[in-house]
Amino acid sequence: MLIGLHISNIVLIERLNLEFGRGLNILTGETGAGKSILLDALSLALGARSDVGLIRHGCDCASVVAEFDIVPDDVRTMLNEQDIDCNDGIILRRTLAQDGKSRAWINDVPVSIKTLKMVGDALVEIHGQFANHTLLNPATHRTTLDIFAQNNIANFNVLLSNVKSTFQQYNTAKSRLKELQEMLERNATERDFLAHNVAELESLNVQIGEEDDLASRRTYMMNAEKNTAILDEAIQALSPRGNSLDAQIFSVAHILQRIRGDENPYQEQIDKLYDIADSIAQVAQTLTPEDTDTDSLESIEERLFAIRAAARKHRVPADELPAKLAQMAAQLNVIDNSDAELQKLTGAVSTYHTEFIRAASVLSDARRRAADMLREQLLSELPDLKLGSADFTVEFNDCVACGNGTDDIIFMIKTNPGSPFAPLHRAASGGELARLMLAMRVVLAGTDNAHTFVFDEVDTGISGATASAVGFRLNRLAHDAQALVITHSAQVAGYADRHFKISKSVTDDTTTTSVREITDDERINEIARIISGAEITPESITMAKTLIK
Repeated sequence: MLIGLHISNIVLIERLNLEFGRGLNILTGETGAGKSILLDALSLALGARSDVGLIRHGCDCASVVAEFDIVPDDVRTMLNEQDIDCNDGIILRRTLAQDGKSRAWINDVPVSIKTLKMVGDALVEIHGQFANHTLLNPATHRTTLDIFAQNNIANFNVLLSNVKSTFQQYNTAKSRLKELQEMLERNATERDFLAHNVAELESLNVQIGEEDDLASRRTYMMNAEKNTAILDEAIQALSPRGNSLDAQIFSVAHILQRIRGDENPYQEQIDKLYDIADSIAQVAQTLTPEDTDTDSLESIEERLFAIRAAARKHRVPADELPAKLAQMAAQLNVIDNSDAELQKLTGAVSTYHTEFIRAASVLSDARRRAADMLREQLLSELPDLKLGSADFTVEFNDCVACGNGTDDIIFMIKTNPGSPFAPLHRAASGGELARLMLAMRVVLAGTDNAHTFVFDEVDTGISGATASAVGFRLNRLAHDAQALVITHSAQVAGYADRHFKISKSVTDDTTTTSVREITDDERINEIARIISGAEITPESITMAKTLIK
C-alpha cells in the first residue's frame, strides 16, 4: 500500500509531501490545478519513461519518492534476487536531471530503470494515461482466471496440482528417454571406451585411503635404507678397530678392582663403570639394521604410481576412483541393456502423457466453468457503469503443454452490439476502458498482488446514478486494498475514505500546485463546488452532505 509520496520540482510542484491511507483516496480540484501532475510524478517513481519537461522551470533536477508498507510475495522475490532488504517496506526513489539522465534507487540501493519498473508495476496498477494494468497483458489472463477459479470452483487447487505433477512426471520421463536415445547414437564408441575403462579400474581395484597408505609405506621403506647406513656408522663408533667400547670400560673396571685394602676406595666408581659397560652393550645389541626388501619397495611404488596415473586419467582424486568405476559400470550396464531400458522409458512416456492429457482436460473443463462464472459476474456489473451494451467472453486456444495445462486463455470484450469480440487491450479506451477495468477488478478482487490501484478519467462521460455506481465500486475495490482516484464527479468523491484537494496558486509570477487533505466542512464545500461550479449554493451544500457516505 502506498503510504507516502514526496515530490520535488515536478512541473508546478515545488515541494509536496503526501500521506495516503488504506481504502479509497479521492483527489479533486479545478481544471488545470495540476491533478495530472501527481499522476506524472507517481508514474515516474514507478519506472515510467522520463521527460526533462517534467522538471520545474528554473530547477536543475527533480525527484520523486514513493513509500510502500506492504510487500507482495512476487515483489519480495524480485528484491531478494537483487539482495535488497524489504522487511520494513519499500521506498522507490527516482531523480531526473536537465541533461536527461535519470537514476533510480530501491531502499537506497541503486537499481536500473527496468528493475524499478518491474517492481513498480507489481505494486501499483494505473488506469489512465500511463496505464500499466496487468489485465491488459494477455500473458496474465490464465493466471488471473485460475485464481478466480480457486475462489469459485471446489477443489480447483487439486486439479491444478494434478496437472503440474503429471506434467513433471511426463517431462522427466521424456528427458530421460531423450538422453538414452542420444547415448545410443554414440553406442559403439561409447561402449568400447566404457568397457576398457571399467576393466582397467576393476583390475586395479583401488580402495579408499589406499593411496595415502602406500605413500606412507614407500616413505618409510625409503627412509629405512638411509637409516641402515647411519646405524652401521654408529655400530662402528661403538666398536673402534674391533675392540668394543663396553669391553674397554669393563677392562678399566677390572683393573681398578685389583686395588688392595680392606675396602676398595673406588668401589662406587667401579660399580658405575660396570653399569655403563652393561648399558652400552645392550644399546649395541639393539642397533641391528633392519632388512630392506627391495622387491617389496618396487612393488609398492609400482602400485602407487598406477593408482595416481588412473586418477590423473579420470581427473578425480584417487579416493574417488571406486565411485568413478561404479558410475561407468552403471553407464555400461544401461548400454548393454538399452533395448529393455528404451522400451521401459518409451512406455513410461506414453503412460505419463496420457495421465497428463487426462488431468489437463479435467482442468480445462473447470476453467471453462470458471470462465462462465466470471462472465456472468462481470456482465452483472456493467449496466450500472453505463456499459450495458458491452459483452465479455474468455477465449480458449491450445498451447504448448506445460505445468499449467494446454490452455491459452485470452479475455475478449466488445463494447457495442454487432461488433466482433477483440482482446481486452484493443477493445476500449479512455473512461470506458477505465470503467471496464474497474468492473473486472471488483469481480476479480484478490487475484492480483498489487495493493494499490490508481484510476484517472474513470468518470469521463458519466454522471448521476452511473457516477454513483462507479464510486460505490471503487469503494468496494479499495475495501481490502487501496485506490487513488482523480475525479471530477461529486458522486464518486462522496465515497472517499480520505479526500485530498489539489489547488493552484500564483504569486510573483510563480505558479505552484499544492495538495492537502480536507475533512468536515471543507470537504462538504469542495464537493458542493464540484456540483455547482465556482458559486457554492445552499442546494449544492445540501446535495454534498447527501453524497458523502
